[in-house]
Amino acid sequence: MKKYIVLLFVLAVLTTCGRAGDTNQTVTVSTNKPANDCNAALALLAAAAKATSAAPGAVIPTNKRAWESTVAFGLTLTSGNSESVLATGSFRTHRNNPTNEWTLGLEGSYGENNAVENNETLHGFAQYNHLFGERWYGYTRADALHDGIADVTYRFTFSPGAGYYFVKNKQTSLAGEFGPAVLYEKLDDEYHTYPTLRLAERFEHKMDEHTRFWQNVEFLPQVDQPDNFLVNAEVGAEAALTKRLSLRTVVQDNYANIPAPGRKDNDVKLISGLAYKF
Repeated sequence: MKKYIVLLFVLAVLTTCGRAGDTNQTVTVSTNKPANDCNAALALLAAAAKATSAAPGAVIPTNKRAWESTVAFGLTLTSGNSESVLATGSFRTHRNNPTNEWTLGLEGSYGENNAVENNETLHGFAQYNHLFGERWYGYTRADALHDGIADVTYRFTFSPGAGYYFVKNKQTSLAGEFGPAVLYEKLDDEYHTYPTLRLAERFEHKMDEHTRFWQNVEFLPQVDQPDNFLVNAEVGAEAALTKRLSLRTVVQDNYANIPAPGRKDNDVKLISGLAYKF
């Protein structure tokens, strides 16, 4: 229907311009008026065409990706008096809009020293935030962990809660989160299920277009046994080498106040590698 309206409008414009250009016509007004009428009609035609092209439901192409993802790899090999290998990998993707934020991640590591396994971890998480305004949001988060060296066959944590952005701009973000959580785990061949609290903090700062720094920490104390708690922390820095490739260094610290029998309570990893954005 809109196409027919535009077509009729084109015919009207052509008629107006045609009459303005007819030299046999007797004109009793200023000679500038027909030209002005023609120009005005052409301007209205351009506006109508623009409105038609921007009609509701029209698809406007954009180069911005819906999901922004990063994959990173690290590899360390030694040979001679010590034969060792350590491989790490991670994948993270996120999508943000004015009211919703999605973040998903997966990371793992495997290492051996003189043919003896000394590193075996796999961790994944998913978090969804719904913003109620510029600062406040509600979140739902799920975590899954396997750590063969710490004797954690599996550990699942599910937590809904509330968050607040203390700082939120293009360069810097600082957020705090709080909520209840439920933890399921198989530790030292024993099964445990108990309620916990989750207190978390997330910080990121982009120094420029090529360099960024981030830090996050979460604290999970068991509700009915506060001395049984977990602390997971990460500090990282990234410097761009090209538009998509960057060099990344990350320090991860996982602390369990009551570890499995015969295991240490603190595990620290220093990871350096290359990251690719797509």
